[in-house]
Amino acid sequence: MDYKLWERETPYFNAEYGQPEPTLTPYLLDNGKTNSVVIVFPGGGYTGRAAHEGEPIAKMLNDGGVSAFVLNYRVAPYKHPTMLTDALRAIKYVRFYAEKFQINPEKIGILGFSAGGHLATTAIEQYDYGTEDGDEIDKVSSRPNAGVLCYAVISLGEYTHMGSKLNLLGNPPDELLASKLSGENSIRDDSPPVFLWHTAQDQAVPVQNSLNMAIALKEKNIPFELHIFPFGYHGLGLALNNENVKQWAPLLINWLRLIGF
Repeated sequence: MDYKLWERETPYFNAEYGQPEPTLTPYLLDNGKTNSVVIVFPGGGYTGRAAHEGEPIAKMLNDGGVSAFVLNYRVAPYKHPTMLTDALRAIKYVRFYAEKFQINPEKIGILGFSAGGHLATTAIEQYDYGTEDGDEIDKVSSRPNAGVLCYAVISLGEYTHMGSKLNLLGNPPDELLASKLSGENSIRDDSPPVFLWHTAQDQAVPVQNSLNMAIALKEKNIPFELHIFPFGYHGLGLALNNENVKQWAPLLINWLRLIGF
């Protein structure tokens, strides 16, 4: 059963766009323990959500001893801040219902691919610690405890994926807003630790996105782990057919354990 993020009125909802209201699809461990959890944001250029970057990733996390959700966030013709609103609400929702889902409310990570990686990047920088505007769920923190960025569109500047940028911001985009929503420019002193991976051959989203983000994280003294694989095209997901790149999944599970997930 999917969980609807808002019981009543969903912000920015427009029925004319032909998309359902945003939901979370659960992949929860039933082991009698209080588990850590990762919310997965599939990629798709902000025009869709790639299936191979959703359920298979959640099941990989389950195999690694981590509960998971897949966020069915809204895409174009919706524009910013709709997608970010969905992402931050998802974190609040999972934290609010942590006991129900048998998860630790202080062990909530987010993981995104490509444009979903941009959404995750924004969410590790634009969160709040609870607001009085809205319902009881809005009163809890939307700060994730970890971020995982997989061949992510981190920058909306020189090295961006133009399709994702235009779908998110419209054409022509507001360049001041684009700069604010470029991850390398907006890391906070209290941003969570980050795991990044990319391939050097990526032609759609240049590897500089992850490299520049890692430099910016270092400058802010935010813990991170970065893996650049030499070969592989964009959009590999689990990369099961690439002996080198598929190492990212066990490397991630090891990192999650290292930070206490």
